[in-house]
Amino acid sequence: MDERHAGTPENETKEARHGGHTPEPGSGKGAEPAAGADRRGETEEERADRRWQELLQEIRVAQTGVQILLGFLLTVVFTPLFHDLEQTDKTIYLVTVVLGSLSTGALIGPVSFHRIVSGRRVKPQAVAWASRLTFTGILLLLATLTAALFLILRVATHDPYVPWLVSGVLAWYLLCWFALPLWVRTRYAEGS
Repeated sequence: MDERHAGTPENETKEARHGGHTPEPGSGKGAEPAAGADRRGETEEERADRRWQELLQEIRVAQTGVQILLGFLLTVVFTPLFHDLEQTDKTIYLVTVVLGSLSTGALIGPVSFHRIVSGRRVKPQAVAWASRLTFTGILLLLATLTAALFLILRVATHDPYVPWLVSGVLAWYLLCWFALPLWVRTRYAEGS
């Protein structure tokens, strides 16, 4: 370790976490991780803590969006225009509200999950299940946004091209949310 960084709070934290030894930058390639640690030098518990923090940041973004969308959807039924909608549009609306509610449940689920299992020494498993709930919530959010867009464009335009437009937006969501990350993962992941 060079003297410029010796004694900084960041390095002291790393030293404490790694039992007084901070690996030199770039030494991770040839060095073997300590027993019970991964290539980053993290124990299973440290990795679970880091992954939990990352997951919470991701959930905050998705939760806010889905809660605002659901809030607006819930108010639509109380407007005079709702009662003038065709039965098909009312059905699309009900499906959209149910999808939004399911998405909200899945995206809030990890918070409840963490609270219930906190202190039980199952954080790695809790993170895995919370991650699954979050991914399910994202899929349900995708369905909610698609259904909401379809309903709004149907009511606003009565245009026969609405399904094509919604399909294009859905393709964009799929590209941004799944295809691009999977491409980056396969192209740039370590060991590939």
